[in-house]
Amino acid sequence: MKTAATEMLGIEFPIFAFSHCRDVVAAVSKAGGLGVLGAVAHSPEQLEIDLAWIEAELGDRPYGVDLIVPAKYAGDEGGGYTLDDIRALIPDTHRAFIDDILRRYDVPEFPPDEERSSGRSTAGHNGVAPFSAAAAGPQLEISLAHKTAFVANALGPPPQFLIDRVKEEGRLIGALAGRPQHAERHQAAGVDIIIAQGSEAGGHTGEIGSMVLIPEIVDAVDIPVLGAGGIGRGRQMAAAMALGAQGVWCGSVWLTTDEAETHPVVKQKFLAATSADTIRSRSLTGKHARMLKSAWTEEWDRADTPDPLGMPLQPILTNEAQARINRAAYTKGSGAEKLANYFVGQIVGTMNQPKSAGQVVIEMVEEFIEAVESLAGQLEY
Repeated sequence: MKTAATEMLGIEFPIFAFSHCRDVVAAVSKAGGLGVLGAVAHSPEQLEIDLAWIEAELGDRPYGVDLIVPAKYAGDEGGGYTLDDIRALIPDTHRAFIDDILRRYDVPEFPPDEERSSGRSTAGHNGVAPFSAAAAGPQLEISLAHKTAFVANALGPPPQFLIDRVKEEGRLIGALAGRPQHAERHQAAGVDIIIAQGSEAGGHTGEIGSMVLIPEIVDAVDIPVLGAGGIGRGRQMAAAMALGAQGVWCGSVWLTTDEAETHPVVKQKFLAATSADTIRSRSLTGKHARMLKSAWTEEWDRADTPDPLGMPLQPILTNEAQARINRAAYTKGSGAEKLANYFVGQIVGTMNQPKSAGQVVIEMVEEFIEAVESLAGQLEY
């Protein structure tokens, strides 16, 4: 395939795969797309390890890295909060609410000698607050010290320091947009590629559906646009490109692949879910993010419960509780199993069969070709 996106990055298919799992990133790039590693929860040390591993797997094939630096962040006026600053700001009412959820669902505490985080977390590293410029700075430098071809900011306009450093190193930079005005600001700031992400998407997302949003953003800017939100099959890819996109950005569809590190209990929930089983909730990060409905989201949605805190307070408040839930969720029928969830988009309704990431890419391309040929056939007289 030949689009502006494939030409800019030297890839075969304009399929960008966002994933926190390095195995998915490598598999998609090997299959001809562009794997993009979600690095927000990586410590600098783990990011070094994963990028070195990805490059050993890919050789000269390109890949990307995705960071999260929000446009507005508590404590920015003072240079940004540390973890200790954030913990001191969390109200006792919210701590009590978390404790009450864990008690009512019989989620066990950690054994005294066990690490208090399961796998990668968003709790911050070395005293640095998560989702912050202070956290993203070292991640960016590590990414640019490697062969990263593309850097994306997944929440708001990229800070100027991020744009300047990426440009200085001759790499491409992208940013997600949920409204045409966002895309216009991104272009004015120097972004190379816009990801037009509709409300159907998993994770942090806006309120406008991709069928409306993609052509609005394509018309608003003069740089390549990727369609995102509700895209995991070839027909959806064809629709996005018919709306003017030069490629697609997919995240949720990789969560049930063989390579994905998704919690096994959550992966089974995804495989059984329908497209109606997600909700936009602030309960994990403090900003609206689409995730699977579960007892966790129901608890935060009750009228008699406190509102979620803003970012970055909410992820610090909930991090240890989520780690305890994930640890205990393996017990079938447990309260932790009922609480367990993760970010996922409405495409989850068709993610009902485990596949390899490479197979997902090939099936998307094959179905895309069939869809385009079918449409072309409708023009014959």
